[in-house]
Amino acid sequence: MDKERLAAFTDAVLAIIMTILVLELEKPTHVTWEGIWELRVNYFAYALSFFWLGFMWLSHHNAWHKIKKVNNSTVVYTLLMLFFASLFPYTTSIVAQNFNNVTAQFMYGIVILLVSLSNIGISHSLNVANHGKYFKTLYDLNTWAVVLDLSIKVLGLILTVTVFPPAVLYAVLINVIILSISEFFKKDNN
Repeated sequence: MDKERLAAFTDAVLAIIMTILVLELEKPTHVTWEGIWELRVNYFAYALSFFWLGFMWLSHHNAWHKIKKVNNSTVVYTLLMLFFASLFPYTTSIVAQNFNNVTAQFMYGIVILLVSLSNIGISHSLNVANHGKYFKTLYDLNTWAVVLDLSIKVLGLILTVTVFPPAVLYAVLINVIILSISEFFKKDNN
């Protein structure tokens, strides 16, 4: 498969997922500042999911021009990543309506982890397909960044099921902040 075809497919599916996120936002019962404020958890969950997906797309986009070839594993891992990412509108709406519910938060966290693990698979398959060339794509498997990323998410899940149900959303928020700072400095250093 041509790498551009896979990139275009990924871009299209992620754009659709991000659009569905906004369509799933609950409408205020009364269009007042109080009515909008009552939905602050919905807006938080939406914004968090949107920007997490957006930074994932940015990471794909920034590294993709360096890639020469993709293989079947890359396609399979990409399909898995898109499948798990397609669950974001569903889990985001559940977590927004049940913010302090352990099960809702755990479901959201599992989707985040599965997308992350799929991205690790994509990164590995791209390095293999390009004959061991090291591209630092998506997840740099040889640095502390992937360990930190996954550790924060797993810690969020553990805290969610033990003491603080919304911990997984806050763990994702921390990751989004780290990703945005990382992308800002990557841009400035290139």
